[in-house]
Amino acid sequence: MTDIHSGAIVDSNAKIGANVTIGPFCSVGPDVELADDVTLASHVSISGQTKVGSGTQIFPFASLGSEPQDLKYHGERSELIIGSNNVIREHVTMNPGTEGGGLITKIGNNCLFMVGSHVAHDCQISDHAILVNNATLAGHVEVGEWAIVGGLSAVHQFVRIGKHAMIGGMTGVENDVIPYGSVIGNRARLSGLNIVGIKRRNFSRDEIHDLRKAYRLIFAQEGTLAERLEDVAEDFSDNEPVMEILDFIRKDSSRAICQPGMDDAA
Repeated sequence: MTDIHSGAIVDSNAKIGANVTIGPFCSVGPDVELADDVTLASHVSISGQTKVGSGTQIFPFASLGSEPQDLKYHGERSELIIGSNNVIREHVTMNPGTEGGGLITKIGNNCLFMVGSHVAHDCQISDHAILVNNATLAGHVEVGEWAIVGGLSAVHQFVRIGKHAMIGGMTGVENDVIPYGSVIGNRARLSGLNIVGIKRRNFSRDEIHDLRKAYRLIFAQEGTLAERLEDVAEDFSDNEPVMEILDFIRKDSSRAICQPGMDDAA
């Protein structure tokens, strides 16, 4: 049974699913849709064209769907779409899209957004991603599934973060991070592969061995990057994670690929 606290303000035009809980001092706008089993703890603000998927939990003082922090935004109708079974902790902010980014910000399923994290306009977040406390994404950022953005990190607009990547805490990310990669630093450098995360996802020893070998070949000093990618593609054509890295690097992007430091190895 849906439970709406008497101290909450819920617009009569909002679409509220079954078994939704809306705590005291929450504000839900007229164009908001809350699917079944959504929980708003208290003091949650949800506005704009925002849809929240089933089973998502939203903690106090989160603000979802307010206007993008973009001076090019002029009130055009845009959306924030949040998937199912997400956990959105205190003081998290998420903004809808803009005309320059397809008018949609999209969050996948089973993600965790810790205290104070921020998702700007037009970001695309895949399933199982984690933003740790006060991690911030600028506009148009893409985050792959199972990626982790460490606490107090900041990601530049239009950067892509590949699946299973790990962004170390207090890292400034200006360039694309390859799938399975790990980056650290004031201005992020690739410090190797996210071996801990890969093991947690139950990758086999052979897959991890090939990933390490392919990583060293891709970022070796000999030859051009294009030549190295061709060599790796030929040697590891049957290894799906390696091919995902190659596809990521070859894809068009407005940002460069984050490179290793001189002494960093997989």
